[in-house]
Amino acid sequence: MRMLRFLTLLIVFLFPFQIADISAEDDGGGKLVYIIPVEREVERGLEAFLKRTTTEAIESGADHIILEIDTPGGRVDSAGQIATLLQNLEVPTTSFIINEALSAGSYIALNTDNIYFVPHATMGASGVINSDGTAAEEKAQSAWIEKMSSAAESKGRDPLYAVAMADPNIDLPEYGAPRGKFLTLSPNDAVEVGYAEGIVNDRVELLHELGLSKATVVETEPTLAEEVARFLTNPIVYSILLSVASLGLIVELYSPGFGVPGIMGLTALILFFYGHIVAGLAGMEAIILLLAGIILIVAELFVPGGILGLLGAGAIIGSLLMSGYDVGQMAFSIGIAFLIAIAASVILFRRVGLEKGIFRHIILRESTATELGYVSAKNRLDLIGLEGIALTPLRPSGTGEFNGERIDIVSEGGLIEKGKRIKVVKVEGVRVVVREI
Repeated sequence: MRMLRFLTLLIVFLFPFQIADISAEDDGGGKLVYIIPVEREVERGLEAFLKRTTTEAIESGADHIILEIDTPGGRVDSAGQIATLLQNLEVPTTSFIINEALSAGSYIALNTDNIYFVPHATMGASGVINSDGTAAEEKAQSAWIEKMSSAAESKGRDPLYAVAMADPNIDLPEYGAPRGKFLTLSPNDAVEVGYAEGIVNDRVELLHELGLSKATVVETEPTLAEEVARFLTNPIVYSILLSVASLGLIVELYSPGFGVPGIMGLTALILFFYGHIVAGLAGMEAIILLLAGIILIVAELFVPGGILGLLGAGAIIGSLLMSGYDVGQMAFSIGIAFLIAIAASVILFRRVGLEKGIFRHIILRESTATELGYVSAKNRLDLIGLEGIALTPLRPSGTGEFNGERIDIVSEGGLIEKGKRIKVVKVEGVRVVVREI
């Protein structure tokens, strides 16, 4: 009886402490959670941001990483790099879809361990579309469908629905995706097919569902430099920058001094490389190649031949190509800038000529014209019509005498013997043409 009482008292005293320990475990007390936003278009700048923040989370000892997703999609290649980054993380990851995770955004979500929706969120519609709005070629679509399927399988999800998001040939009318339409999952549908662990109203409920209510939360945000880089590395934006750079520098060549066009051109070029350096696209080798190209072009102004100028132009183009994530897109942008530069050069040459700008220092404008008093040889038009004697045989050149003056002459046709009478019929500079009388 005494033993029973002792055990009862022991349980009464120990049980509350056990409950407290379990509660602390469930609420995530002492744990660290990193929340990383995945917003706007998926592109190289977002990839660089996620690489920085996930590395920071790992180094800080984070116990969980939550991606708050609201993106319409973007570049497939950038999504692939982000997926590799997520798959290599040893820390548990959760996608919290706060609005939409479409196209590349759905692929990113599929590469995380958990997916949660807010009640109005959507996920799917992941077909590969070219920049002009047309469907990508069959090879690219096939590769993308396989990636979607593999991402779903890697996290224990049925790949059928991931494939249906990217392949309109999958017939799923019960989820609003009959044949010919990409699948887009609502929160309830995502839970039903096992693609979402639950539906929550906000971040507080999400942390509770994950057992992290009392965890320390670190919210990350892109730095100003990363925001600028995301903007500047957009293909449309950097195409405009390259066009402005080429146009500004060409106009500057025809302008006296260094003014607004040159400043605009250099600023556009600096912004281009700044954005690509921050995004991790351009390295020191690209900058060195750019500087080498500029030095060669400047040297061309002092060393005739054209070889240095060609090498310099090639170096600059090479540095631009090295800085691009997509070489084809970068080559297209460079081509547009080149055409704009040619058009500007033609217009300015016709309207301004070479009398202004830097050309006035490297082009010789003076001429030895007769009007300025320069005479290379005396013009003997006064000899035309004079008659004289051939002092030497003309075969056809020789010497003749006209009014007592010896003159070098040339016959109009064949041989003229010595002593024959001749007449001047034409004078062309120093060439005096005679004919036998």
